Amino acid sequence: MPAAALPVAADIVEITDAFCAEHLDAEYAELCRALAVKLARNRCYAETAASGPPGSCTRSAGSTSWRIRPRRRFWTERLAELLDVKQTTMGNKGALIRDLLGIGRFHEEFVRQDMIERNLMAWLIEVDGLVMDARSLPVPVQHELARVGIIPYVPEQEQR
Repeated sequence: MPAAALPVAADIVEITDAFCAEHLDAEYAELCRALAVKLARNRCYAETAASGPPGSCTRSAGSTSWRIRPRRRFWTERLAELLDVKQTTMGNKGALIRDLLGIGRFHEEFVRQDMIERNLMAWLIEVDGLVMDARSLPVPVQHELARVGIIPYVPEQEQR
């Protein structure tokens, strides 16, 4: 991380940690920390940081992990209110961050664990033209798929 970006990143992490502790959870805090660090390593960080990235980081991390879609609009309004930023500014900067870092919905680096588990697309693979759920394969095969980055991780096996 560039030395000049360290104080700004530290400020953002302090704000997002406090916000997540009060209104979200530790997993969101970790996602926001990872996003702030990745953003700080980017050359365009100073421009983005100038206009409220704590809300933008929280919003960007959240947009990859929305749990309850019908409440999304209410949540973004409430998030902006809690962070004391305009919703449009937060949304625009969140979009800038996502575009700048190439973050899409269900981006595995910035998505909550429970969302990965429920996202069938994270587990689909193609074997000889046949699409299948990798979780149905033998565990050693799953380990190899996870090692090479085809699936996010090897899920815990249910005790039978």
